Amino acid sequence: MFGTITTIFNNILYYPLFNALVLLYKYLPGHDFGVAIIVLTFIIRLILYFPSLKAIRSQKALSEIQPRIQEIQKTHKDDKIKQGEEMMELYKKAKINPFSGCLPTLIQLPFLFALYRVFWKGLRPEELVNLYSFVLNPGQISPNFLGIINLSSPNILLAVIAGIFQFLQTKMLTPKTKKSGKSSDFSVIMQKQMVYVFPVMTIVILWKLPSAIGLYWIVSSLFSVVQQYVIFKKYPRTI
Repeated sequence: MFGTITTIFNNILYYPLFNALVLLYKYLPGHDFGVAIIVLTFIIRLILYFPSLKAIRSQKALSEIQPRIQEIQKTHKDDKIKQGEEMMELYKKAKINPFSGCLPTLIQLPFLFALYRVFWKGLRPEELVNLYSFVLNPGQISPNFLGIINLSSPNILLAVIAGIFQFLQTKMLTPKTKKSGKSSDFSVIMQKQMVYVFPVMTIVILWKLPSAIGLYWIVSSLFSVVQQYVIFKKYPRTI
């Protein structure tokens, strides 16, 4: 069973991404591994653009109706059934799924796992046997980026930069809430904490991993920030 899943994972994600990376490394000017990762990241994000579009719009709508959600929670704080009914009616009117905000991350996870394996094992000469017949074997892949960063080793600077872009991405998607003297709503508290928890987790995760993953994370987060900005400007308020 596990062997079948691994084979499917390799054929659908690992081998195509590995071959695409080697192909880019081979034919892009300068044979720079970092540049190849940047281009591959943009290709992946363009492929995922439309699947993530609806989720980002739903998250934007959720941000806009957050004050009304708080109002419902306050008005029906002693009647959870009525509160739930009012919330579902509000979601229906706004045409959003409250759980869709997790979709962009879930969509990217399989790619992230595959890229982790590509960056972790792909530089080994023995992995080059997995190249497709139409991809020329480069013989050896240099892991350097701009001649100064070894992407096969951890790099704290790239990890911190990835954390900063993760903060910007999360901050943009954080629902707006009414300012008040105190806020005891658990969901509101968690949402505010996640703005800072996610970036810290990003830095911790990337701290000991090959910095190639950090470079992918930076470019992917930057793409998300720009995508969210464009979507937020393009589409008017939902309700």
